[in-house]
Amino acid sequence: MSATQTKIDMPVIARNAAKMMPWKFLMQCLSPGRGRGKLLVFIFHRVLARPDPLLAGEPDAITFDWMVRFISQSFNVLPFGTAVEQLKSGDLPAGSACITFDDGYRDNFDIALPILQRHGVQATFFIATDFLDGGRMWNDDVIEAVRNINESSVDWADYRLGSQDLSTQTMRCQSLGAVLGKLKYFPHEERAIFARQIARRAGVSERSDLMMSCEEVRGLRTAGMEVGAHTRSHPILSGLTNDQAMSEISGGKTDLEVILDESVNVFAYPNGNPERDLSSRDVELIAAAGFSAAATTAWGVATRKTDAFLIPRFTPWDRTYHRFAARTVLALTK
Repeated sequence: MSATQTKIDMPVIARNAAKMMPWKFLMQCLSPGRGRGKLLVFIFHRVLARPDPLLAGEPDAITFDWMVRFISQSFNVLPFGTAVEQLKSGDLPAGSACITFDDGYRDNFDIALPILQRHGVQATFFIATDFLDGGRMWNDDVIEAVRNINESSVDWADYRLGSQDLSTQTMRCQSLGAVLGKLKYFPHEERAIFARQIARRAGVSERSDLMMSCEEVRGLRTAGMEVGAHTRSHPILSGLTNDQAMSEISGGKTDLEVILDESVNVFAYPNGNPERDLSSRDVELIAAAGFSAAATTAWGVATRKTDAFLIPRFTPWDRTYHRFAARTVLALTK
């Protein structure tokens, strides 16, 4: 840039900075767009009506509202598919971000959607189709079992999960985290069977209202949200055979296309850690199934050099506005 150009451009930058929210100006400086653009993809799972001690990592409606307010005022918020397409083509606007949800919880429709609409932003919802219309995921089987158990301890040795201390709320949370972390990497079918048996023993109902209905998925699209695939039954893909993995990937896509009567082009890997939950084979299967982009749970920010089928995502779980904002800025400086 010449000295003359600098003299012309600097007042424009100063005037724009004065008009913008301070965070928005900073985000656009850190992610100037076009070929130098950085795409920040926020990941959520649930938005709770009120805080739940067994789900301490999930924001409640009040917290989610200020998170979305910050994101909407600080970024150009785009649907995931559009953002990745523009990132790869070099047309990404400055300061771009996406808001994404995994799994398909009903509170996404009941609680998150009205908040997103109030702030005028679109989000992308990745749906695991086997749990629609009354299903429940394996982890929620275990969570609801722990919620139902009144005893101070429980013996799950027959599931290779040992004896768990439930004597205090803190111990319940610690035991739950340990059990979920271990059970997650059991073989897919065994994991589902064990979790459902644990739930039954605790008196948890077979059917659930935790997940969305097909009609609510259609409602998301009617509201202008993007819907993506997340397999059928949420397996860790690296633990499946080629045929099993392709069945889960393409099956979830087909299910959603029947529900929505339109093509579904974006995908999120279940669990999604590229170091252990998916492999290059799975990336190839995603492309072969006809998707244009896929999201992982790797912590980071995407650039034009990032593989479109390995887009990182993150959410700073700080529970104050300025800490959340500061950690978001830090992500863009990496």
